[in-house]
Amino acid sequence: MTDRRGVVAKRAENLMPDVPYVRGWTQARRSASILASLLTDLGLESDFPGLAADVNVLGDGLVRLGTIRPEAALLLAELITSGLAAEMLDSTAQVPTDDLRSRASAA
Repeated sequence: MTDRRGVVAKRAENLMPDVPYVRGWTQARRSASILASLLTDLGLESDFPGLAADVNVLGDGLVRLGTIRPEAALLLAELITSGLAAEMLDSTAQVPTDDLRSRASAA
């Protein structure tokens, strides 16, 4: 699967030498773990049973949500929208993504 910018390449099934698959997968695993923790805090872990770390043929980490119900996708979109709206209202607050990135770097 490739998006219009070429960010997401086909997932890695046959590994090639000199591609940093472990580094990409480790980054994806950290991010998936943080997302899983936040979903659990919200009581939504059962809505994302296929959440998993993966890696593509280029060694880039991927976080797969798996197959989810339309209601779960809508809820996720609403949570993102609510978070962005709250961030815009309180411009003095620390940006949540900075906090998540720092948590991922520390892990």
